Amino acid sequence: MDASHVDGDLVNVLFSEDDIQQRLAEMAAQIEADYEGKDILLVGVLKGAIMVMADLSRAFSRHVEIDWMAVSSYGSGTKSSGVVRILKDLDTDISGRHVLIVEDIIDTGLTLSWLVSNLSSRKPASVEIATLLRKPDALQMSVDVKYVGWDIPNEFVIGYGLDYSERYRNLRCIGTLAPHVYS
Repeated sequence: MDASHVDGDLVNVLFSEDDIQQRLAEMAAQIEADYEGKDILLVGVLKGAIMVMADLSRAFSRHVEIDWMAVSSYGSGTKSSGVVRILKDLDTDISGRHVLIVEDIIDTGLTLSWLVSNLSSRKPASVEIATLLRKPDALQMSVDVKYVGWDIPNEFVIGYGLDYSERYRNLRCIGTLAPHVYS
């Protein structure tokens, strides 16, 4: 789906499909250089990271392994419950492995901070983070992110895996959602 299919729902397009693919290729090249001679396990955080994970992994010129986690920090509403729950855990034993968490976006950093702590307790060789987007103005918890596609303003963005009520994930670009959609 492209931006013309959701005309009126977007305030603007921040990153086109081509922008995203080029940035992911650059990130993959940097990651490959940093992990030369080491096996990498990419851990995607469902559901949002599915597009980033797919395209980032395809941008590598070597083998990488992939696994998935799903975590939730929300109760029944839209406010965080403060408690993180694992909805789907890894299938892979990560002890002694080089783990790279792949995220679509980092907002507050609270859930990601918990996830890094949880994975670190499993005795991997290393745990690093790669994210396509980060909102520095929204951070409530300091999280050391090694690979960042772009820093963006604290706005509601959708597309390329990012959703609003499970819609817009399959939008090929990333854009700012118009307030009338979610107000």
